[in-house]
Amino acid sequence: MKVLLDTSYARRGASGTATYVERLLAGLDELNVTVVPVADEGRPAPGGGGWRSARNLLRDRWWLDVALPRLAAHHGADVVHHPLPATFRTRRATAGIAQVITVHDLAFELLPEHFDPRFAKWASRTHRAAALAADAVVAVSRTTAHDVRERWGVPVDRIVVAPHGPGQWRAREIRHGETVRAPSVPLDRPYLLYVGDDEPRKDLPTLRAAHALLRDRLGAAAPDLVLAGRVRAPERDVRERAAATGPVADGPSSSVAVERRVDAPDREALLSLMDGALALVHPALHEGVGLTPLEAMARGLPVVVARSPGLTETCQDAAAYVPPRDPTALADVLQALIADPRRLDALAVAGRRVAGDRSWTIAARRHVEAYTLAVEHARRNGPPTGSGDPDEGPRAGGDGGAARPSEKPVDPAATPASP
Repeated sequence: MKVLLDTSYARRGASGTATYVERLLAGLDELNVTVVPVADEGRPAPGGGGWRSARNLLRDRWWLDVALPRLAAHHGADVVHHPLPATFRTRRATAGIAQVITVHDLAFELLPEHFDPRFAKWASRTHRAAALAADAVVAVSRTTAHDVRERWGVPVDRIVVAPHGPGQWRAREIRHGETVRAPSVPLDRPYLLYVGDDEPRKDLPTLRAAHALLRDRLGAAAPDLVLAGRVRAPERDVRERAAATGPVADGPSSSVAVERRVDAPDREALLSLMDGALALVHPALHEGVGLTPLEAMARGLPVVVARSPGLTETCQDAAAYVPPRDPTALADVLQALIADPRRLDALAVAGRRVAGDRSWTIAARRHVEAYTLAVEHARRNGPPTGSGDPDEGPRAGGDGGAARPSEKPVDPAATPASP
């Protein structure tokens, strides 16, 4: 079997999708699967809205409907894998070539208020169409598989659950202790760590408000808050939300807890920040998987997350959970953890156990199942008509049934990790 894998999305900067594509390629190589990675090398960076996004959308349509099918035919691919929901229209030259898509989450449908309305409408329409047109759908978690089945009506026999491995790590690296945190004091004060951007569904306002409460309660004993990623300064609504407990600080101080921002740290800088942190705080309202908490757990960093189906599936018993959108509850949990080093140590040990039970090799095997399923479906039912747009919208930057999708195994924690 020859698989053509579109890696274009992984070339748009550091992201969960980029990590997924990189680790999947390595896993498939370990299984001796013939993979031809292709990418639109000339595609500009995300446009941020306006005419640049319109330009990128036209470019993406050309890549999806013209260039990618030509490459698939040229290389004699049996399967084309789209790491995000998009499929090309089948023509004579690509007849019989199966198409597989990956769905990471349906946050734009579950939390539409946190997205540009135009993007949410576009994504809901085009991603659903791509999922229905594909010969097989890879869901990155049981949570996402449930949403794809129930909300989009994708037949259960065309969904394969392929849980992610432990982020940038390999399972054997965790088991052999190669991911253990190194002694590190990158900052002059204790700190809590957030990793990611400030898109609305990540719910940074709740974290900032909780940190303000900690400052009010603990004074000089409160830890700093480090935001690692592309995060803007606090918005007015955040300042107003925290007004009762004091303004949001912006610079370092030896005696007062502050917020610090580290813009787009590289891998080594991020590892150093993880190694020195008290805990990773991840207040996101919805995730398909949650690679950031997984990577932190693999490193032995205690994790605090907002409770949601995808994150409870991922973190299991290895995280401290808080109700979403509740700054007071988050501050309570953080305050208790800061005062309880034994609890922090227990979370670190549990996190390494849960992360070590995941494997990109197992994920790659599930993908092979999806490719095999897709080829069989294409041969049995004929080529899909093709639908779905590439991953660039106006925003910057059925058989439902009660059956379960193909998982084998359904729970990565119940499956021995592959080397």
